[in-house]
Amino acid sequence: MTPKEIVRRTIEFKNPERLAMEFWPPYVNDFKWVGMVRSVDHRPQRGVDEWGAVWENIGVCNLGEVKEFPLKDWADFNKLNIPDPKEDWRWEGLEQHVREAGDKYIEGGGISIYERVHFIRGLENTWLDIYDNRENLEMLVDILTDMSVYIVKRYAAMGIDGYAFADDWGLQNSLMISPALWREIWKPRYARIFKTCRDNGIHSIMHSCGYITDILDDLIEIGLDVIQMDQQENMGLEKLGERFRGRITFYCPVDIQQTMAHGTMDEIRAYCNRMFENLGKTEGGFIAKIYADPVGAGHTKEAIETMFDEFTRISLRHFGR
Repeated sequence: MTPKEIVRRTIEFKNPERLAMEFWPPYVNDFKWVGMVRSVDHRPQRGVDEWGAVWENIGVCNLGEVKEFPLKDWADFNKLNIPDPKEDWRWEGLEQHVREAGDKYIEGGGISIYERVHFIRGLENTWLDIYDNRENLEMLVDILTDMSVYIVKRYAAMGIDGYAFADDWGLQNSLMISPALWREIWKPRYARIFKTCRDNGIHSIMHSCGYITDILDDLIEIGLDVIQMDQQENMGLEKLGERFRGRITFYCPVDIQQTMAHGTMDEIRAYCNRMFENLGKTEGGFIAKIYADPVGAGHTKEAIETMFDEFTRISLRHFGR
């Protein structure tokens, strides 16, 4: 099987011949990431993005942080610069990148419909808007949802396999908002995006970290194919397995905050095995990966090598390859 076939069969629970993996050279990588020349959700480490958000970075990790929000008052909405994903320049060269991906599974970078809202409004204002400016908030979420739908369709027409985006919903031990309010505002918008993916033959892949157990059933219900989570221990690996194994594909490194950052090599090996036993099956449902910013998270080269080696052993033991 090609890497593309292995990943697709994993996501669709159709018996891949080995464990699907996303690591960096010299390790196995079944994936190719592609995207627009400049995403409408581009997040610079420093400087001003297209929406007018001012980003800063303290030098600890790759991610920047918004320090100045472009829409402090809804009265100024008409002054907000809203990037257009339909501009041709954003798509230049993408078809060539798709061709160059060869037999890899191609992931197209998407946009956030929650995180981008609080990059525009600020987190506190976004939470207050749920109660005080609900109509305006939903208008902005719908703008972002419309963008997502357009990008999914354009990706699918190019032969891209998965639409991947990030929306962190969890604190360490709870959601950021009540599940009921999440279901009222964001669930129907996600449902529209996931249905567009499904209708166009493309997988939906969502990153969300923190404690998200309370909405994972909902995400499965509305058609999410893959959940990419970098933490599991705060929700309980066994509990995740009991409730969700076989219903969605988990796309994960070893827990980045606990075992991967602080565990011994033996603990990392043991955790790799617990991950596959609780989250995956030989039919599919689990993709092993490296964290996107291992240096920023404090992951050593030895820890990364140990994780990859153990997942390779798991693949040989369970799949024979």
